Amino acid sequence: MRDYRKYKVWELGHEITLNIYKSTSNFPKQEIYGIVSQMRRAAYSIPSNIVEGCGRESDAEFRRFLIISQGSANELEYFTVLAKDLGYLEQESFAELNDKVDKIRRSLNNLINKI
Repeated sequence: MRDYRKYKVWELGHEITLNIYKSTSNFPKQEIYGIVSQMRRAAYSIPSNIVEGCGRESDAEFRRFLIISQGSANELEYFTVLAKDLGYLEQESFAELNDKVDKIRRSLNNLINKI
């Protein structure tokens, strides 16, 4: 069994999850069950799938969960674009979150290719 805490990509995923929770706390109340919920779910899905994959027995299963995390990162990227276009995120916040999502996707891709 792998220790998820040793993976930098898990740290990045946890960090962006905290950032997303903070960023979405100021979104309009009517979005609590809409984009807020979707963004948060996509964000925490990244590190949680890494953790679940670490608990699996084989490299193939671990890799599968990393690919799921990558899909969640892609989904989160879209939601940051949508939030910016709806005026819920300022350009600076959007750019910062988007850079972090891109870094996570590249890190996941590197780890997937190593396994």
